Amino acid sequence: MTWSEWPAPAKLNLFLQITGRRPDGYHTLQTVFRLLDWGDTVRLRVREDGGIYRVGGSAPGVAEADDLMVRAAKLLQREANVRLGADISVEKRIPAGGGFGGGSSDAATVLVALDRMWDTNLGIDRLAALGLTLGADVPVFVRGDNAWAEGVGEILTPIDLPPAWYVLADPGVQVPTAALFQTPELTRDSPPATMRDFVSEAVLDNAFEPVLRRRERAVEATFAALAQVGTPRLTGTGSGCFVEFATRDLAEAALARVHRDVPSLRAWLAAGAHASPLRGALVRI
Repeated sequence: MTWSEWPAPAKLNLFLQITGRRPDGYHTLQTVFRLLDWGDTVRLRVREDGGIYRVGGSAPGVAEADDLMVRAAKLLQREANVRLGADISVEKRIPAGGGFGGGSSDAATVLVALDRMWDTNLGIDRLAALGLTLGADVPVFVRGDNAWAEGVGEILTPIDLPPAWYVLADPGVQVPTAALFQTPELTRDSPPATMRDFVSEAVLDNAFEPVLRRRERAVEATFAALAQVGTPRLTGTGSGCFVEFATRDLAEAALARVHRDVPSLRAWLAAGAHASPLRGALVRI
């Protein structure tokens, strides 16, 4: 079989607040997921012998057995009781630990694409449920819509978002999510917000922003650099930052200034997507 290529888009959390804690220890949250037109590229090739192998590298330091892409393929294989296998490769663009959803998106792309390539036809709801066992962010990539999210991030309501362009920046630091959730100064009891609150910009904060800005000098320095061109925000529980713009021209001008003023900062441009580019790839085959 020949290789096929599949997009694995990045995401932004346009806000993120923690509203409580469940009896099992997981935190409940609210956020808005914005999918981007930029991300990784996953390559897949069907195998007749049932083997599932990673070809080439993935995120630095991730063993093949722990790779979410490999785990996703094996999970689908067991759930669908299919005898086919796959070779899996990825071209990584999304920085690890940035909160841009790279690992979750790669896993979701493997689930959705192999469901088509193996002709298992589990359907989007079952694939999203499988994805949830891999990570709380995987279902939003499986479903492929910008979404208002609650619960641990798995209760999704599609939401229409206006066109937007983003200057993205990677401070280059990684802090384990579990450690952040244990930080004493983290606000864990925010009152629940509504979609109207978000639309009116009454809630745009990320509960992890003050924590990371105090803990990591690189994050604080990135905020200072981006504040010269707009209002910086943090995405997810990673160190990645972004500034939103209404047009590409404004975003390009802002990026040029960031590159001029802080040439060492890794910053780039991406557009918000109306829906996941993975959906378009499925339609084309």
